[in-house]
Amino acid sequence: MADYRQARAAFADLHRDGCFVIPNPWDVGSALTLKHLGFRALASTSAGYAFSRGLPDAEWAVSCADMLDHIADIVEATDLPVNADFESGYAHDCEGLAHNVRLCADTGVAGLSVEDATGDPSKPLYEFDHAVERVAAAVEALRGTGVLLTARCEAVLVNHPAAVDEALRRLPAYAAAGADVLYAPGLRSPDVIKAAVDAVRPKPLNLLVSSPIGLSVEQLAELGVRRISLGSALNRAAWGGFLRAARMLAGQGRFDALGEAEPFDALNGFFRTHGRRTS
Repeated sequence: MADYRQARAAFADLHRDGCFVIPNPWDVGSALTLKHLGFRALASTSAGYAFSRGLPDAEWAVSCADMLDHIADIVEATDLPVNADFESGYAHDCEGLAHNVRLCADTGVAGLSVEDATGDPSKPLYEFDHAVERVAAAVEALRGTGVLLTARCEAVLVNHPAAVDEALRRLPAYAAAGADVLYAPGLRSPDVIKAAVDAVRPKPLNLLVSSPIGLSVEQLAELGVRRISLGSALNRAAWGGFLRAARMLAGQGRFDALGEAEPFDALNGFFRTHGRRTS
């Protein structure tokens, strides 16, 4: 089995101070490209991978086994540390969650995230105490591996009636349960972002930026954000270009949008030089 200690140590170092962007590839080609552009770590995207398989980003639409294979593929694509989007751990109970978290660690990831969404519209978040127990179980499952656990509160994404307050209640509890990084997707305003940073301090906060929010990386760093992820945004940007060209062709019989395509020689040359070797 490969030795992933160096990548895991490098990933831990990135979280100690400053601010870094961790973009989300959805396949080997996008992972290789992001490494070439100088990013220092990568994160998988459950949505990006699901869309590439013709599936929705719904609770466990991609099976745990298929997701583990995909995560391993992203890990092996480069030597960069990888954080896995591991949804809610593919189990509701703590024992099943811990088992699956260990399987995810075995792929070679440097970190993984586990969220508190249940997938049940009638009860979208795990009860507070059970959610904290799940974080503690994941922490224990990862003990001694060097893999960082990111605990996600999905209150904003599931439209909780007091979403920000609930996130600010849960994130410190997850930190106290042992999570290494805290994350509440959907936070956008500077005041709320700063409140989340302060709520989990001194542990690092991951911020999702999946669309323009009027703040730069530098400004987010000034607010105390340690890590910035993009979720499915880059994948959706690729879909946007594809759909613009395809819709223009289907609807107007015009090829204009193909002018925005990356040149064939540029892509072919890049993968000839930097691509995965087949032998």
